[in-house]
Amino acid sequence: MSNGIASLADYQDWLNTIKQRVQSARLRVALAANRELIQFYWEVGAQIAEKQAQSQWGDKLIPQLSADLKKAFPDLKGLSASNLKYCLRFYQFYATEAATPFGQQAVDQIPWGHNILILTKCSSVVEASFYIAQTLEQGWSRDVLALQLKSSLHERAGRAVTNFSRTLPAPQSDLAQQTLKDPYTFDFMALTAPYNERDVERQLTQHITHFLLELGKGFAFIGRQYPLEVAGNDYYIDLLFYHVTLKCYVVVELKNRRFIPEYAGKLNFYLSAVDSLLKRDDDQPTIGLLLCRDKNNIEVEFALRDMNKPMGVSEYTLVETLPDNLKGALPTVEEIELDLQQLQEGMKDE
Repeated sequence: MSNGIASLADYQDWLNTIKQRVQSARLRVALAANRELIQFYWEVGAQIAEKQAQSQWGDKLIPQLSADLKKAFPDLKGLSASNLKYCLRFYQFYATEAATPFGQQAVDQIPWGHNILILTKCSSVVEASFYIAQTLEQGWSRDVLALQLKSSLHERAGRAVTNFSRTLPAPQSDLAQQTLKDPYTFDFMALTAPYNERDVERQLTQHITHFLLELGKGFAFIGRQYPLEVAGNDYYIDLLFYHVTLKCYVVVELKNRRFIPEYAGKLNFYLSAVDSLLKRDDDQPTIGLLLCRDKNNIEVEFALRDMNKPMGVSEYTLVETLPDNLKGALPTVEEIELDLQQLQEGMKDE
């Protein structure tokens, strides 16, 4: 009898509805529990700060408090001396710098482990707020957050030189601007000189997961050396993406050299071709991103000034490895340290 009910389409639809409600309820419970935990850590940090200010115990207070709390609540986690120090640091970081009251901040919407990473790596609440907002928007795990902190994303986001304010309507222009970075950090791959643009393309597509992570949320990979036919001639786009939030194609051109104005003209041509051949009526105008090894911002601004297609120019960095025939010609770390030691001993003898 139960098998017969389970096979009915209306029962399956109803079951899926119940499953969705269970998942939503679990999420609400988890979020509520996280808010309570962060609020608890905030209050503990505040009480420790107050007691330290009122007494002469100083650094001895936290180890003693940890020992007493763990004795009273042996099954409760988060009462170690190291975590209580994080609670104090958490309170001091936001209480002393933040203009917005704690209850109005988004810190209680991300896990405690994420909060610890952010407060230990960020120098200001403004910087911390950036990473909190990005964690919520992008759904970063702790490992991904650590990578973004290491690469100083807050210093790179929205920094590409673009002509979006003139070629795109608001708010599309602002969204597109914040989507691009400068520079892009491709430290997940290493290339041995000499190498060219195709070598960089090949490595990026071989590490597409890392590449998409560096590009940011919303980029969907369409293809490498994507073919376009214009007036009977074949052209190939280095990398083609579709951005699901901006609802537009994104053409990425790679140059393993310094920016020159001619590159902007070629990218403008590709954007016109994509708009004519691929863009649908409900798509937004295609955006171009030119990635170079080096650029002069003033020169880029002049090059983009009269371009009628939306595009931006950024630098990119990657790890360069030495050819095998040169590796043996350079001193090792041990050899350098030995030379320094001998130099210091020689100076003492003098």
